[in-house]
Amino acid sequence: MTVTVERGGPGDRGGRGSRRGPGSRGGDVVEAHHRAKKPRRPRDSYALFLLPGVLAFFAIIVVPFLMNTGVSFTEWQGVGTPKWTGLANYRELMDDSEFWASFRHSLFMVVAMAAVPTVVGLVLAAALFDFVGKHFGSRTVAVLRACFYLPQVLPIAVAGIVWSWILAPENGSLNEVLKAIGLGGLQQDWLGDPDLALYTVMGVMVWVQIGFPLVVFMAGLQRVDPQLYEAAELDGAGWWRRFWHITLPQIRPEIYVVLLWCTIAALKVFGAVYVLTKGGPGGATNVPSYFSFTTFFEKTQVGYGAAISTVLTVIILVLALAGLKLQTRAEDAEQGGVR
Repeated sequence: MTVTVERGGPGDRGGRGSRRGPGSRGGDVVEAHHRAKKPRRPRDSYALFLLPGVLAFFAIIVVPFLMNTGVSFTEWQGVGTPKWTGLANYRELMDDSEFWASFRHSLFMVVAMAAVPTVVGLVLAAALFDFVGKHFGSRTVAVLRACFYLPQVLPIAVAGIVWSWILAPENGSLNEVLKAIGLGGLQQDWLGDPDLALYTVMGVMVWVQIGFPLVVFMAGLQRVDPQLYEAAELDGAGWWRRFWHITLPQIRPEIYVVLLWCTIAALKVFGAVYVLTKGGPGGATNVPSYFSFTTFFEKTQVGYGAAISTVLTVIILVLALAGLKLQTRAEDAEQGGVR
């Protein structure tokens, strides 16, 4: 028995097997109905997640900064009623040789905490990634990376006390080692000599800071295509040429981040100076943050101390914005060159 089934054409509305074309009126109504049923995400839903962070930022950063700025225009000893003096504190600050000396010391700290760790950390990261990892395995790389990063984990107070024991002029580990190997003539009062104290603190800060750039650069190297290194090695490129022509260009964004982050940390360094030298001897290791601290709490010149901290904050903000601008411009130029 043969059964014949007739299918209606596009215009047949009565047939059960009929199909509506994409332009049919019924299909448009159903599709519009489904679109209307889809839940719409409110535009302000993301703002709810940002609100706690924004409130905390204003409460912890913005409001205290504005209050500190207001105090900087007064003469105040921490009790009583502040006396409005206008820009007198800032005019005094511009002529304060102690402030400018502390600012010069902070530039030395930038070298110790930003420039040197960035260069050394970059070389070490490339060596661990491109040489040690190939010849000794990833486990050795992980152990060495953890060892380099350990000073970042230690509280600065603990690290400073340990280093003060090591650098003690009498019975200090460093002087005892020099004496034991026949170099007793090189023994020094490392933290008590005005000519050596700043460089000694710089050396300690290099040791503290070097782990951060190392970890950041090794993370950045993970996204570099290994075929680039393999092709360069097949072409006879040595480790230094691979480092210069592959590693440096590929992790340029990480270099910008590390330099900016470490420079800001160097400008506001406080803990190491407080634990190791307390700004001495004779102000040889004084930095703006410690200078502001002593002006606040030891000299009780709250208005003048607020002016110091305000100037330091503005310098850090300008430097941060300039660094971000330069990074964005470099990335845009690089993307334009690729196009």
